[in-house]
This record gives sequence, C-alpha cells and structure tokens, in this order.
Amino acid sequence: MCYENPLYLAEEAAALDQSGDRSFVEIQAEQIALYRTAWKEAGHSWTPRVSVSRSIFPLLSAKDRGMYGLEAYSSDQVGRLDMGTATFGRSYAATPDVLIEQLQADPAIAAADTLLLTIPNQLGFEENLSIISNFAKYVAPELGWIPADQGPVTGYPIQ
Repeated sequence: MCYENPLYLAEEAAALDQSGDRSFVEIQAEQIALYRTAWKEAGHSWTPRVSVSRSIFPLLSAKDRGMYGLEAYSSDQVGRLDMGTATFGRSYAATPDVLIEQLQADPAIAAADTLLLTIPNQLGFEENLSIISNFAKYVAPELGWIPADQGPVTGYPIQ
C-alpha cells in the first residue's frame, strides 16, 4: 500500500493487488519506478522523495536473539487487505553483517531515499531505543547513513 501527495511517496509494508508471484521488494521497487516515471511525465523537473519501511532487528545479544531471532526466518506473505490481495513484506533479524548484505540486496531500499524503521512500540521506550541504537551504530553507517550530529544535513542529488 502506498500513500502519496504531490511531493512524497511513502511505501508501506504491504502491496495491494498483487498475484504473489514476485517478492514484496520487487513489487515495491517497481512501484517506485512507476511513480518516478509518472512524476517526470507530468513535467516536473525534480525527483520527489520516496520512503520504504522495514522491520529490522540487529541481533547483538542473547536477549536480542531470544526476542527477535525467529524473525530471521520470516518471509513475504500473501493475504487480504482492503478487499484486495496484498503481499506483506518480511521482517529482517540477523547479525549486523548479515543485515547489511540483506538490506543492500533489497531493490526497493536501493530505489528509495528514506528508510523508515518499523518497530514494536508496545515493548516500551528502552527496548525501542535499543533496536534503533543498534541499527544506527552497527548497520546504518554501512548503508551510507551519516548521523545529523556530524555536521549540517545538506542532502544529495536525487535522479
């Protein structure tokens, strides 16, 4: 499912009206490409931002493995949403080196300029802080992320 306004496309962790023949990340990457093509064809001279969301759990401790380790075996699922067939994306849970490989191989993440982390907020502040901190420290830098506290955010050209 995606939400768009004239300036931004946000892809959720479900893609509607799909047959289930392709992976969720392939469907999302195609939707991003179609959106950007339509944007250019409409006469816009710049590229709008696109975000994708993923549930990502770096496994660094026995506690992490106990809480999120089973997510390492998750896969895309096909189901019903809003009266249509939907493909739901998998969760990612692994050691940072494996996560980096998996996320670098995700064509929708590569096509997007923003990655949103989807985390289980019912676990409370401390657990959420741990998930986000582990991602920021051990995974995100390898994906090209630079912390805002390392200087002014200047952006980059989007094609």
